[in-house]
Amino acid sequence: MDTNKHLIGFVDWTGLKMRIDLSDRSLFPYKREIWWISLGQNIGVESNGKNANFERPVCVLKAFNKYSFLIAPISSKRKVDKYIHEFPNICGEKNYINLSQIKTLSIKRFIRKVSVLPDEDFISIIGKIKNFL
Repeated sequence: MDTNKHLIGFVDWTGLKMRIDLSDRSLFPYKREIWWISLGQNIGVESNGKNANFERPVCVLKAFNKYSFLIAPISSKRKVDKYIHEFPNICGEKNYINLSQIKTLSIKRFIRKVSVLPDEDFISIIGKIKNFL
């Protein structure tokens, strides 16, 4: 890993995170929806966002209130693990929801809605979460 590039990522993310924190959002994501969010520059094996907005697609698992949401990150990189759920995206390409990276995030991180996960995939995901909890 290029340490300087990684540190620059933290500096860039910190500046963007301050702007995100000051922003107002009038969105309301619902469970099963797939959104692009500013996930950030994270530590170790945690899922990172990409590009200038540190974005990553996520699946909304639960809305706690209008400010706080339980999400699971989505990747296009093939992974095989008991905590991974494979599903086709709206273009028919394989995507992977990482259930080991579930976290609660603020509405302020949400950027744009992409699609809605089919009921059968969402039911399977909830079953997998219940099994490992």
